[in-house]
Amino acid sequence: MNDPPLASLSLTHVHYNPVDRLSYICAWLALVPQALCVIYVTLIWSTREVEILLMFAGQMACEALNWGLKRWIKEERPRQMNGKGYGMPSSHAQFVTFFSLSLSLFLLLRHNPSSRPPPQTQQQQPYSHNPLPFTHRLAISVLSIVSAGVVATSRIYLNYHTPRQVMVGCFAGAVCAVGWFIVTGLLRRWGVVEWGLELGIARWARMRDLVVEEDLVEGGWRRWEERRRVRLRVRDDGGGKKGR
Repeated sequence: MNDPPLASLSLTHVHYNPVDRLSYICAWLALVPQALCVIYVTLIWSTREVEILLMFAGQMACEALNWGLKRWIKEERPRQMNGKGYGMPSSHAQFVTFFSLSLSLFLLLRHNPSSRPPPQTQQQQPYSHNPLPFTHRLAISVLSIVSAGVVATSRIYLNYHTPRQVMVGCFAGAVCAVGWFIVTGLLRRWGVVEWGLELGIARWARMRDLVVEEDLVEGGWRRWEERRRVRLRVRDDGGGKKGR
């Protein structure tokens, strides 16, 4: 009889208008940052790429900055919003802006795949893989930025933030993305990334740094093609022997 009232976990608790279909879609868009965190962790675990780990570290630093800014500025959310916490700047807008701009900077400025085969494979079968062209990478970048804009706008539509709070969040996310891109570039130039990959913990975790120079869909493809050719050769040889 004296149990305390139950509370709602605000991480996934989103208010929306049940009779408004667009409001319902915006409520799902509010879960994009959580989905991106799952994607980050999945990619880090499956690829062991240090570039993704660095991007995730910057993403978390950006989120920590948002937490500090909200408690420093202390600007309330719109009056018609029923949620808790401060609203300046919008954490959703800052999160997705950092992600989309960091991805775009990587694809357009840092990602430099080659259509030439590595030296150890030049004497093997012809190298027929074509890296993702720049125009495709540009299209992905534009799509990611537009998607970030949609998520940020949804926060205004749901009355969780004012337009000014969303704009400041986008600006803060953009500054963090550009700043972190410069920092990681300097870390690469100074050899800090290469040094870190030689540490025992990085070697134990099998961290690597291939995605900068290797095409996004190339990882493992060459090994798969080699194994496929071996299987086909064995199958053809076996069929020839049976024919004899």
